[in-house]
Amino acid sequence: MSNNVSFVILSRESTFIQAVERVAMNGDQLDEVDKAILHALQEDARNMSSGDIAERTKTSDSTVRKRIQRLESEGVIKGYTAEVNYQQSGYPLRMLLFCTAPISERGEMVAKALDIDGVVSVQELVTGEQNLLVTAVGESDSDITPVAQELIDMGLTVADEVLVRSHKTTPFGKFNGN
Repeated sequence: MSNNVSFVILSRESTFIQAVERVAMNGDQLDEVDKAILHALQEDARNMSSGDIAERTKTSDSTVRKRIQRLESEGVIKGYTAEVNYQQSGYPLRMLLFCTAPISERGEMVAKALDIDGVVSVQELVTGEQNLLVTAVGESDSDITPVAQELIDMGLTVADEVLVRSHKTTPFGKFNGN
């Protein structure tokens, strides 16, 4: 897919526009070494040294460190966070709340929703009637119910609530040459 086609497809979201414009203007694209670094960091950023990654990528330790710094400065790597097992930490309920916000207010609603106690993530959705996915955790239903009410009080419509049994993640396969 050409950069121009990508720009048209992704032009709805400003963050994507900026990334696509950067690729189109600078020709910066992730090469196989960048992708392998990202895959390794997604596997275990805490215990993966630049030397370990250098062995995997058949590059030098300093090359890996420079690449990581570049990926961080370009915003490809946004940060490093702990993956918390909320159930093990005393918060066994994970609720997904599918919400609808006026398009013109969706961006500001994300920040407001993240300020609600118990909310751990908010995703903007670009297809379908529901355009925000709010994830909340709690000890009991009495922790989750106020979250839904606060979202409604903010002016969101809560269209659906889904209780999650488990949540697993994996590194993105295309970063591993798959």
